[in-house]
Amino acid sequence: MPAHTETTTFDGLAGVIDCALDWPEDIPTGWALILHPNPSQGGTRDNKVVTTLARACVQQGLLAIRPNFRGIGTSGGSFDHGKGELQDMAALVEQFRVRYPEIAAKPWVLGGFSFGTSIGVQLYAQWEKLQKNLPNIVILTGSAALRFRHNEAKAPEDALVIHGENDEVVPLSEVMEWARPIGMPVVVIPEAGHFFHGKLLVLRQLVQTRLKALP
Repeated sequence: MPAHTETTTFDGLAGVIDCALDWPEDIPTGWALILHPNPSQGGTRDNKVVTTLARACVQQGLLAIRPNFRGIGTSGGSFDHGKGELQDMAALVEQFRVRYPEIAAKPWVLGGFSFGTSIGVQLYAQWEKLQKNLPNIVILTGSAALRFRHNEAKAPEDALVIHGENDEVVPLSEVMEWARPIGMPVVVIPEAGHFFHGKLLVLRQLVQTRLKALP
């Protein structure tokens, strides 16, 4: 079957979670959860950075899940400044593991862009404490890890953090403020802005290279 996209829903705490599932050509070798930018500023699962991340995952043989946060598409509820969104994504992962157990047992990737990275690093911190659900690879683009925090925010030492030199939404200095104390390397794309206009090919290549490390 050729690579294709289908839509489905999971149950969030404020209603359904509207999701796109991007399937690879063959049986998935793993899966990825890709989280989109700030919904209150027009962010959706169809954002170009999000779809670039998802495409890289699909080309690596992964099933990519792109949920819409609260109030976007047919997802229930309204923007909750990260708190409800965090709870929804934790619930989505649990439900995915029940619905697709064979795929969920394989290696997986947690990726996000902007607001989505804030949700991602808080999810990672929760799962690390519970010692379960930990992704094999974490990818943070245009990272807003210091924003919208309701819980501890954390990422593994080998996380791929990609940022634009000229990011006008989350300044590079802010990312370094988060990365410096924990010794987190940051890959900086010269002249790139927050949305990586004209740099999406470079972004995809960086992600594809990292995905080759999946077990």
